[in-house]
Formats: sequence, structure tokens, C-alpha cells
Amino acid sequence: MSDVPFGWGLVGPGKIAHRFAEAVQGTSGMRLVSVQGRDRGRSGDFAHRWSRDGKPVGVAGDIAELIDDDRVDAVYVATPHAFHASAVRRCLEGRKPVLCEKPLVPDLASGLELAATAKRRRAMLMEAVWTRFLPVYADVAEWLHQGAIGELRAIQSSFCFNLPFDAGHRAFDPAQAGGALLDIGVYNLTMTRWALRAGTGACPPLRELHASALLGPSGVDHRLAATLEFPDGIYSQLLCGFEMSADNALRIIGEHGTIVVPRFWQATEAQLRRAGEEAVTVHRPFRVNGFEYEIEEAVRVIRRGGIESPGITHAETIETLRWMERIRGIVGVRYPFEARVAAG
Repeated sequence: MSDVPFGWGLVGPGKIAHRFAEAVQGTSGMRLVSVQGRDRGRSGDFAHRWSRDGKPVGVAGDIAELIDDDRVDAVYVATPHAFHASAVRRCLEGRKPVLCEKPLVPDLASGLELAATAKRRRAMLMEAVWTRFLPVYADVAEWLHQGAIGELRAIQSSFCFNLPFDAGHRAFDPAQAGGALLDIGVYNLTMTRWALRAGTGACPPLRELHASALLGPSGVDHRLAATLEFPDGIYSQLLCGFEMSADNALRIIGEHGTIVVPRFWQATEAQLRRAGEEAVTVHRPFRVNGFEYEIEEAVRVIRRGGIESPGITHAETIETLRWMERIRGIVGVRYPFEARVAAG
């Protein structure tokens, strides 16, 4: 491995980007090199906050400058969902590997296009689903592989938090692809797919999907519930939403017991519960803040010349997008930019 630290560029220095920067600057063998955003002053403040050890983080005037910077080995994209595609596309066309915040894009067509671009340009593209790479899920996978709860029967998950309505907030703005499903429901769906693969060896085809949602004044979903039915009578039930609170746990239910992962999207603990037995609990604290594991995975893939991670393949991202698009069609969420996407 090279002695030169792996250099990251960052597009979109917003709230979630601070967590990424903390993980990069707190992980050996990598550093944040440059930041690019719409507001140069805000980008400068971000860069100053995360400069370390006498090595200042630079501010790129535009994304082209970031892509052309030889010190930048890969780019992390953390803009609002609606603007992911344009930034990711430019990086991939410039053969710059990309780690992009979830969801990769709001629509299936853009996801298919970006996956094809990554393949054509031989540049790594990875959706930043940090949950899939948290250490505790290795324990959960082992329980499932061992048959600790028997045959898989159902999956239940909730992800809700209290975010009062604000028409100007990105979570409620259709122009920024707001709504609970894309913002937080993506976690429920991607971890449903993960649990199905770990519990059955492959994610089975979706047979039936039922969904309903409460749409707010701006037309995006504030609360959403869905039931997904798979062969052999396996069900997944999910609830996601703003303006309410829940336990935000993932439950994987089998014929002989249940695996419970509290606060599943940022989990450090999991419990194996079997009838008549004392629960088994594992604790796996983060080294930094949890983002370090997906970042390290991206670096591994890039350094071996790959274009996708086995932990979150392009196909996995595409199928989650397919589910989300189907759910949005059922509940009636439409985005103003979709007509432009369809027109090419």
C-alpha cells in the first residue's frame, strides 16, 4: 500500500458531509484534500474546520477543478438527492471514482445511466449506504448463516424522527427530491434486501407490494408505510416518516427466534432472542463515527481497480431504486424534475 494518504474530494459541504470529513480525517492513511460547494464562503468555513496537521483543506472553484486535482483520488458527493446525478456523472466521465450519498439518485432511469457510465469509464461508483458496512452486521449475518433463528419469516423496521414541516427544508422540497421515503425509507429498503440475502442466500423476487402515505402541502411523503411480500410467505413491513418518533429498530423474524438491531441505521448493538433462552447481545462500537467502514470499503475497491463494491453492488442500488420508484407510483409522489429526466 502506498505511503501517500488517499486523497478525498467532497462536493456539497452540508450537514452529512461533516460526518464524512470527521471519519476521513480520523482514519489512518487518508485525508480530505479539497471541498466544492455552491457557496464559496461556506465551503471555506468547512475546509478550515477540517484542516489537520498543518495540511489545509483546499476549496475548489467548481467541480471541474476538483476533478482535475491530481491529489484527489476519489470524490464524495453529498448534495441534496436531486443534484446527485449531475455531480456523479461529471466525476465518472472524468474517470474519478465516486462515493455518493444515498439514495444514489431519486429515479431509476438516472441510476441505470450512472451504473452504465461507471462501467464504460471504468470508474468506481458506490452508493454510500454506511449501514451495510457497520461491524455489528457481521454478527447478524453469522447468526443468520448459522440458522440461529431458523427459516426466515419476516422483517420489520421503522425509521421515524420528529422534523416539523418547513417548506424551505430540503426534506420537504420536491425540487430537491424531498420526502421520507428517499431521505430515510431507503435505509429500511436496502436493509430489507440485505437481510433477505443474508437469511436466504439471495434476495428473492418481489411478489406483491402495498404502500400508503400521508402527503404534505408540498406534495412529498411525510409518513409512509409499506408491506412487501416475497415467495414462501416472507414479508417485510416498514414505516418511515417525519413529524413522529419510533424505536427505529430492525427485526429479523424466524421460525425459532428474532434478531433485533436497535437504531438499525447507525447500529452498534444487536440481540439474538430465542424462546425460552436468555438473549445474546453483541456490542460493536465505532472507531470514529461509523462512516469510516464504508469509506475504507470504497478505498479497497478503488485500489484493486474495481468499479463496484460487493457490499453494495450497482445491481443492489438499482433494485432498491426500482422498489422506491414503484412505491412512489403507488402513493402518488411526483417530482418537478422528472419530466426533464424522461426527456433526456
